[in-house]
Amino acid sequence: MITRLQAADVDCLLRLPMLAELRPNEVRALTAEAAVTTYGDDSLLFSAGDPADRFFAVVEGYVRLFALNNDGHETTIEVIGTGASFAEAAIFATGRYPVNAEVAAGSRLVSVRDTTLMRLLRDDPDLAMRMLGCLHRWQIRLMQELLQLKTQTPGRRLALYLLDLLDQTPGATSIALPHRKAVIAARIGITPESLSRAFARLGRLGVESEGTVVKIPDPAALRRFCER
Repeated sequence: MITRLQAADVDCLLRLPMLAELRPNEVRALTAEAAVTTYGDDSLLFSAGDPADRFFAVVEGYVRLFALNNDGHETTIEVIGTGASFAEAAIFATGRYPVNAEVAAGSRLVSVRDTTLMRLLRDDPDLAMRMLGCLHRWQIRLMQELLQLKTQTPGRRLALYLLDLLDQTPGATSIALPHRKAVIAARIGITPESLSRAFARLGRLGVESEGTVVKIPDPAALRRFCER
């Protein structure tokens, strides 16, 4: 279902790293032709090689970016969650999407046409420089997060992921996993088998996984585990 943008959707766009420094008039110009789409089922958003004619922001849900090898085997490249954007680089580079994108059921995405974005950048070189500055700072942050992730054991990667979810609901001792466990495994850079073993290890700290719900009766113990 495709609808016009609401105020909350525009607020989501304003929080994107690439658009964080846009002025009100620039936001209005960028979103004038934008649309928000709600997906009732898991859906293929685009395939590798398709023309990159728009970029996207996730308002609710998530999008899985994946590649296919010659045998048709899928490799998850990244999971794009709420409040993040993707496919901007494809517009500025080859003009083709380099990977496939699958939208999870229940997700809501804002899409912005490449022609709208490029017209704004041609008309206002200062805007282009500000957007590049935002993207540069965001890239540095991602590199730092990746370095931290790669130096952690699977158990600590999972613990950090769970604590991040827990921090979004202060005082809670249980959380609902936002993605399938296979997607979570890909998100933190481990295999589904390693994820199962990581959950088993965290069981010593009282962590219990029951379907999509994870109980964390002692968050402080989990934090100490991450800090050791």
